[in-house]
Amino acid sequence: MVDRTRPADVALIGAGPVGSLLALALAQRGLNVEVFERRHDMRRHSIAAGRSINLAVSARGRHALHEVGLEDAVLAQTVPMYGRFLHAPDGATRLLPYGRDDSEHISSMSRGGLNQLLMTEAENTGRVQIRFRQRVLAMDLPTQTLTLVDEDTGVQSRVAAPVVLGTDGSASVLRAAMAAQAGAAVSEALLSAGYKELTMPALPEGQPGTHGHFAMLPNALHIWPRGRFMLIALANPDGTFTCTLFLPHAGSEPSFATLTDDAAVAAFFAEWFPDFVPLVPDLLAQFAQAPLGHMVTVKAWPWHSGAVGLLGDAAHAIVPFFGQGMNAGFEDVSWLMTLLDEASKPYDWPTLLAEFAAMRKKNTDAIADLAVENFVEMRDKVADPQFLLHRAVEAELDKRLGGTYRSRYQLVTFTRVPYAVALNAGAIQTDVLAEVCAGKTTLAEVDLDRAEALMRAKLLPYLDGR
Repeated sequence: MVDRTRPADVALIGAGPVGSLLALALAQRGLNVEVFERRHDMRRHSIAAGRSINLAVSARGRHALHEVGLEDAVLAQTVPMYGRFLHAPDGATRLLPYGRDDSEHISSMSRGGLNQLLMTEAENTGRVQIRFRQRVLAMDLPTQTLTLVDEDTGVQSRVAAPVVLGTDGSASVLRAAMAAQAGAAVSEALLSAGYKELTMPALPEGQPGTHGHFAMLPNALHIWPRGRFMLIALANPDGTFTCTLFLPHAGSEPSFATLTDDAAVAAFFAEWFPDFVPLVPDLLAQFAQAPLGHMVTVKAWPWHSGAVGLLGDAAHAIVPFFGQGMNAGFEDVSWLMTLLDEASKPYDWPTLLAEFAAMRKKNTDAIADLAVENFVEMRDKVADPQFLLHRAVEAELDKRLGGTYRSRYQLVTFTRVPYAVALNAGAIQTDVLAEVCAGKTTLAEVDLDRAEALMRAKLLPYLDGR
């Protein structure tokens, strides 16, 4: 066992996107940061960036990136998506715009590309040192001492630090230490569905299609909603699409448990996604090789113990169906930096971390619930006539209310309104839309004057008074 003393002001566990952004933001405020990362350096080793759906950068993430001066650099590596592109079983397609116009869009980016950029920018400050292949074995909260092992040499070491921050993901070692030593309460709800990732290749060189080297329209989130399950696809700048099948782990067919051989997989895709099959020539090989991912919602409290604290998925992992996991983690960084900027030095870290956690907890709980709800919406409701009627009414309300109306999705994605406010506003909207659309099948049948009056009476006062 080697005891190491370091000049770092902050020891940070995890060099994923949130950890790398946090290290950069701290360094920009004059703090020295030592980051411990279990994986290899993905900039120098050909390794997977982690099993995850492409990141969807939206308003909250863009704001945090803007604060560190990287918004433009990141957006240059993304593909904008202006809406959901629905694929019906019979091959019919339909685009549902996300926002009022093309200025309101989300941006698809690979996790690896973003992670590499943030790590490099953090190191370029001269105040951040990332130590790769360092796995945290234990954390002693009273002394704020980490026990680590070098994954290559097997050598163990101990590091004590004045501040320890954990951005080590949904399986956080630091969170586990808080639960064991400080009595933190942790709940983990595993989603009954899992996922496998597939890659749709770009069109061959010299054979451009309707969308250039993309096999499908690139500027949309493609969804094949099928009730209990769905397939989605997000474009990458190189012309490929990252495709993700979400399907129950077990139970009545279809489920991952029933897709036991190539014949079953081929029959499943031919029945439910016939337009997708010809676009992925090696579909069966990819499916067989793709690991089966699990999705979990983690809620914990408290997130801090003295000068030890959690951010991002380590504190509040969510399922990916609102595209807010990374954005919520980046918003954590933004709010913690706001508190640091308002505080006097030397920082009172225990007080700052307590204030930060209290500020964020109800909002991260809200987006966790919203993300699970959006899974049902994406796999099922987007193909439902009543859902489409509700969206049509909302489009009319947006026109009538002069831009003061925002759907729940727009509040979450295109504003920085607290997630808890968006959750409550969405409940009001759902009640009003259900009332005015009850028994109706077309927009012409809906009493839009009544819909407007109800939203003015119930929704707008809540948003104005929040």
